[in-house]
Amino acid sequence: MPLNAVMAKRLLFLALSGVRIRNPDLLNAGMQLPGFAQRGTTIAELPSLGLLTLAALTPSSWDLEYYEMDGFDASYIKSLGTSDFALIAISALTARILTAYRIADELRSCGKTIVLGGLHVTACPREAMLHADAVVVGEGEPLWKKLLNDFAAGNLMPVYRSVGTYNLSDSPVPRYDLLNERKYNRIPIQTTRGCPLDCEFCGSSRMLSRFKRRSLDSVRLHLEAVLAQFPQAFVELADDNTFVNKSWSRALAQLFSLYSMRWFTETDISVAEDDILLELLASAGCAQLLIGFESPRKACLSGLDSRNWKLHQMENYLKNIRKIQAHGISVNGCFAFGFDADTQQSFTDARDFIRASGLAEVQITLLTPFPGTGLYNKMQKEKRLLPAAGWDKYTLFDATFEPKQMTVAELESGLLWLAKELYSEEATRDRKRSFATMQHGHSNTACKADKDA
Repeated sequence: MPLNAVMAKRLLFLALSGVRIRNPDLLNAGMQLPGFAQRGTTIAELPSLGLLTLAALTPSSWDLEYYEMDGFDASYIKSLGTSDFALIAISALTARILTAYRIADELRSCGKTIVLGGLHVTACPREAMLHADAVVVGEGEPLWKKLLNDFAAGNLMPVYRSVGTYNLSDSPVPRYDLLNERKYNRIPIQTTRGCPLDCEFCGSSRMLSRFKRRSLDSVRLHLEAVLAQFPQAFVELADDNTFVNKSWSRALAQLFSLYSMRWFTETDISVAEDDILLELLASAGCAQLLIGFESPRKACLSGLDSRNWKLHQMENYLKNIRKIQAHGISVNGCFAFGFDADTQQSFTDARDFIRASGLAEVQITLLTPFPGTGLYNKMQKEKRLLPAAGWDKYTLFDATFEPKQMTVAELESGLLWLAKELYSEEATRDRKRSFATMQHGHSNTACKADKDA
């Protein structure tokens, strides 16, 4: 039976924000380590681009709200139970999915209709179906209007699964206006989706879709919507690997140069091989690139992706880090620990490499077998997943499987030791000085070239 027209007008988009460390030793250390705490705060404060995009696809006849929750807020959940929201859509990362399930269960017991979606739900739809009236598997944009129509007609299906190819340029400008007056340190837009590399641990590069790019006209619309709402915004591209196609990337940088802004994105080290692109990025306000180096050890990179692409890049890591940073673009180097070739020596090797590299910033994590990845399937097959490691430990900072050449305790204590080595005030100052020196050297070289010309 179709729902009452009045009841069908209220819809809540509920985001479970951020990722929290559970290891008490690492947590206590992180409270005193400025570099570590700063990156954690940045990640935690990003709004949910997926939910805001679905909001933009929702017909104007619906009254919408967007809310971000950090953990289980009992009083807010109680208020939702007695509210007139007819439909509540929830999205959460793996580390927060248990909280999302708890919220969903509470609200369903109050008669609310719950929709769950996101990467974790896409990987584990059967599990999610136990806590929702409907789950969205894959890209939500091509499914959302049908789901709403089915709901309004009283014919909501348990699973909505995206099939075929979705054009990213058809994805509308997210409803940034729903963010109201909350202060965000970064505002996201998406210019690409997915990644052509197939690293076995990656939980986002291919699960939702194959690699695709947004048209530059579409990017312009999204960017101008952000700057209209947040004129001083620091923009974060919600991309897995932005600069895969170098000609498109040059055009993107030229577009960004038309606006007075600073921005950040994730990409791979091949960006350093395009001198023209680096110059364009520097002039377009690119402040930082996050690049996954994963490990300074060849044995750890071997077999990481099907073409051994990252292994082949390793010999140029140091040169290319310096080349990027010489343009005034800081590199946030990412490293993971727990590969089968890792030993306790890996932490010392990483520290020495990071110091020698001059990386402006660094992010260290534990290798994490997210559901749906090749790494998860491997660990499950080898019976190495830790029985006590529930989804709430899939934070990137807590051990979730048995390492091959060290104990779980050695893996976690090694990360803690390295965090203290890298994120102390002295180490953080040293990286800033190193980055400044690289920029200064490039500026002097550029000035000399201009004079010679």
